[in-house]
Amino acid sequence: MTNTSLKTAALAAALALAGCGKGGQDAYRQTSAIMNVPAQVIVYGADEAAGKAIADAVLGEWNRISGEFSFSDPYSVTSLVNRKAYGEWVKVDAEFMGLLRLALDYYRLTDGAFDITFAPLWPIWKEAASTKKMPAKEDIGRALATMGSSHIQVDPARLMVRFSRPVQINLGGILRGYCFVRAAELLRQMAPPYPVELRLGSNMLAYGRRDWEYSVTDPFNDDKSFGSFTFGDGVLMSSSGREHFVQIEGKLYSHMLDLKTGYPLNDFSSLVVYFPKLESESFLASAVLAVMGKEKALAAIGRLKGSAAVWIDGSGKETVLVNEGSGAKWSKSRSLF
Repeated sequence: MTNTSLKTAALAAALALAGCGKGGQDAYRQTSAIMNVPAQVIVYGADEAAGKAIADAVLGEWNRISGEFSFSDPYSVTSLVNRKAYGEWVKVDAEFMGLLRLALDYYRLTDGAFDITFAPLWPIWKEAASTKKMPAKEDIGRALATMGSSHIQVDPARLMVRFSRPVQINLGGILRGYCFVRAAELLRQMAPPYPVELRLGSNMLAYGRRDWEYSVTDPFNDDKSFGSFTFGDGVLMSSSGREHFVQIEGKLYSHMLDLKTGYPLNDFSSLVVYFPKLESESFLASAVLAVMGKEKALAAIGRLKGSAAVWIDGSGKETVLVNEGSGAKWSKSRSLF
């Protein structure tokens, strides 16, 4: 039995013993900060021992993912690859290779609008936000010239990667989704008899039967709810262009960039997507869908059985999609009528 299997078995045993105790109706809560956003585990109806076993497992795994694949941690696998992969093959593990290949698939799917080699653009837009002046087209052009996931070469059979140009990769756009993939695996293995709610930033995973609700924040007023999804178990992934919007030369711009052009997404405020099956590991990161644009994103979501979504454009107008057989229902907040 592997170390991971032994840990999972121990956690399952702890949950079974704790579940024999007196389980109240109150929820066990544990919070943290992971990937620079709030993280929370809520276990409904569990006592402290059972709730803590679940929360420790999930948050521990999320911290592992955050550390091992961090762009800024000099000791992470990502940093090792960024230092050594230009001009030479670098050995990685199967997990890193899987994430890298997924990111490359998204690059091809979006025709380059989602690109993990975006690092040269961030200083330019950070400066623009600080000075409130649009970047020079020449600066954007030079940054784009040093980017491109097409310069990433992988050998899956040998678990090797190298760069044909000195690019830098940042997997941040898919790591939150991957955190939920791993959390869903842990919950299936531990099989807790309690409903569990996981939050990572504005994303949510709901495990177990309960009347779940996810409130979508008004992109123009953080104190208001724009509307809400009610659903059975599942995952909600959110991308908000207004979450960190900036004002430049009197106009609001999304912090989300179209990496084909180097400029913020046009006419976009928010996208929230509901995926019904925790068993599926193929759900698309909402950031990937957002950069595809409204029509292509909703067309892609329309092919995902049981899913639902709301797209809010730059003026605050929503487009709602609820696929046939979806357990999710959308309601717009009355205060906005």
